[in-house]
Amino acid sequence: MVKTMKLCGLLVFILWAMSVTVPLAIAAEEAPPAAVAAEAATPVAPAAAPAAPLKIDSGDTAWMLTSSALVLMMTIPGLFLFYGGLVRGKNALGTIMHSFIIVALISVQWVLFGYSLSFGPDQGGIIGSLAWFGLSGVGLDPNPDYAKTIPHQAFMVYQMMFAIITPALITGAIAERAKFSTFIVFILLWATFIYDPLAHWVWGVKGWLREMGALDFAGGTVVHISSGVSALVAALMFGKRAGYGHEPMPPHNLPFSVIGASLLWVGWFGFNAGSALAADGLATSAFVVTHTATAAAALAWMAMDWIFRGKPTVLGVASGAVAGLVAITPASGFVGPMSAIWIGIGAGVLCSTACVLKTKLGYDDSLDVVGVHGIGGTWGALATGLFASKAINPGGADGLFFGNPGQLWVQFVAVAATWIFAFVGTLIILSILKAVMGLRVSEEEELMGLDLSQHNEKGYAL
Repeated sequence: MVKTMKLCGLLVFILWAMSVTVPLAIAAEEAPPAAVAAEAATPVAPAAAPAAPLKIDSGDTAWMLTSSALVLMMTIPGLFLFYGGLVRGKNALGTIMHSFIIVALISVQWVLFGYSLSFGPDQGGIIGSLAWFGLSGVGLDPNPDYAKTIPHQAFMVYQMMFAIITPALITGAIAERAKFSTFIVFILLWATFIYDPLAHWVWGVKGWLREMGALDFAGGTVVHISSGVSALVAALMFGKRAGYGHEPMPPHNLPFSVIGASLLWVGWFGFNAGSALAADGLATSAFVVTHTATAAAALAWMAMDWIFRGKPTVLGVASGAVAGLVAITPASGFVGPMSAIWIGIGAGVLCSTACVLKTKLGYDDSLDVVGVHGIGGTWGALATGLFASKAINPGGADGLFFGNPGQLWVQFVAVAATWIFAFVGTLIILSILKAVMGLRVSEEEELMGLDLSQHNEKGYAL
């Protein structure tokens, strides 16, 4: 009891100290950089000559290809190690297989029509056309709408890695009970009817949320809210694992999960800093705030464990880091370091609380996808409306704390639209598949384990 009181007092002191120093530092972020101020003071020049043709920049291209590889590393091996270590040993291979096969499945879908639906010529602000089917017209020259200094295909393959990891996140909610054949069909349908339209809404030229002014630098709505909300629907539709709530289901290899979380942390620099689409100052800013928010969230989740559960846990710190990465994603190109600390603290506290409430609400989200990605993504998207500053990114907008309360409303609309679309769309897809194919393995196959029942293999020969 005494230790708990001391820890509470320490946490209160830290938060009090931050409440004094952080607002001052955030206010300092509002001052525009010297280069921006100098540019604003420069007299308006006469009308310039026609712009020169777009030219590929080798440094930008190298950074984007590297970022693409980093984001791929987030799924394989980052996510499959993180998820694979959290399940029971009899389901390790089956869980790893989910992430691995998604890389193959979505890569082909993206080349055939996924990229065209997401980023192709706009159709009413809702979806892209099939004009770029099979990457027709997507070549090695820059594209003025998306890739001004890199080959169009470099932008395409970078976005492919986002399309891969997003449905892979959902798999954590249905781990240890999903029928593999149904899983394959679900992922293909979800990517086509949920992810691709959302990507166009937020990032596609003339997408309706983009036109409204919603800020999502690297995927708070498109990636994390969509996967987290869909994971909630999937957990409810698939039902609880056999024995859930009555028998222990601890992680079978926690070091695997920590290695996976570490790879996610490193790969996320490609995810967020790469979204600048250039090796420039904005990429540097996104890199710095991504790391800062992640560190703050890991500390905040550890504090929550220590105060309310008695011990700081390795899994809690790793989960906190992932929550911080999730929350800073939409804001990474629009906020400064001190704002990132607040976003990280909020992620650690809110996501930790959401994961605890899961058992009280009675649904079996096997690996806490809803609590980390759904809640973390929602907080991050709304926090962007609080902390965004045009001093960080003149191409963005100011948030509530920088004099623009309207941006918070825009972010709320984007969050609500994503929640509703992902929830209803996933419910329809899974309802059809449940009637046609069935969603989960039989109880006998589940007790045997997915490694044997679905793949006729064993992860460990002991």
